[in-house]
Amino acid sequence: MSRMREQGWIRSLVTVEAPAVRLVCFPHSGGSASAFADWATALPPEVELVAVQYPGRGDRFVEQLVDDVAEMASHAVAELLRLPTCDDVLFGHSLGALVAYESALLLRDMGEQPRMLCASACLPPGHMKNREVHAAPDDEFWATLYALGGIDPGIAENEELRELLLPTLRSDLRAHATYRPCSGTKPLSCPVSCYHGVGDPMVDEALLGEWADVTSGEFRLRVRPGGHFHVGTDIAGLVSDILGRETA
Repeated sequence: MSRMREQGWIRSLVTVEAPAVRLVCFPHSGGSASAFADWATALPPEVELVAVQYPGRGDRFVEQLVDDVAEMASHAVAELLRLPTCDDVLFGHSLGALVAYESALLLRDMGEQPRMLCASACLPPGHMKNREVHAAPDDEFWATLYALGGIDPGIAENEELRELLLPTLRSDLRAHATYRPCSGTKPLSCPVSCYHGVGDPMVDEALLGEWADVTSGEFRLRVRPGGHFHVGTDIAGLVSDILGRETA
C-alpha cells in the first residue's frame, strides 16, 4: 500500500504491517520526498519505505527553510523515533547523505543505531567541492546545477519557476557548504555503504574511502553508472544492493 502523510518531516511511501526493515531516504539539495516514489516497486514485501520532506518544497513549500544539517537531522530523528520500532536503513543522497549521517549519530546516541548507513553522491563529512556555489550569481548558479544533470532544462525557459526554486536550492546548498562534523565524534559501529556515480563532477572518488572513518564497522564502496544522479539508474539493482539481496 502506498500513501503520503500530509504533515511533519517524514512521508510514508510504502507502509507495511510489522515490517522487517524500514528504508529511510534523505533527498538531495532541492529534492523532496517524492524523489524516492519510484523505489516503491523495487522493494520486497517486508520492507517499509519512508522519505524525509525538508521544509520549502512539496506540501511544505510555504514553510520556513532550514539551512543547518544538524537541525534537519534532529527534526527527522524526532519523528522517526515516534514510528513503530524497526530496523532502520538510512539512505542519503548528496546533501541527504550528511543529514542521514547526523541522523545515524543521533539515533546511536539514543540507543537506536540504524542497521546501516548509506551515503550517495557525497564527499565524506568535512569535504565539499565548490563551497561558494550557493552564493554565486544566478546565471553561474544555474549553470552549475544544470551540469549535474538533475535540473530539467525547461526550467531555464521559465523565469517564474526559477525564482520560486532559487531560495530553496540556495538554502540547501548553504547547509551543505557550512556543515562541519563535530570534533571528537565517536564513530558509528553499524556498516556504512558509499555509492558513487561515475563521472560525478561534485565528488572526487579518491576521497570516498574516508567514509570508512565514520564507523568501526564494515565499509564498502559501490561505483555505478549515472553521474551525480545515479539513483535514477537501475533502481531495482540499487535497492537490492542497499538491502543486501541478490538482483534477480
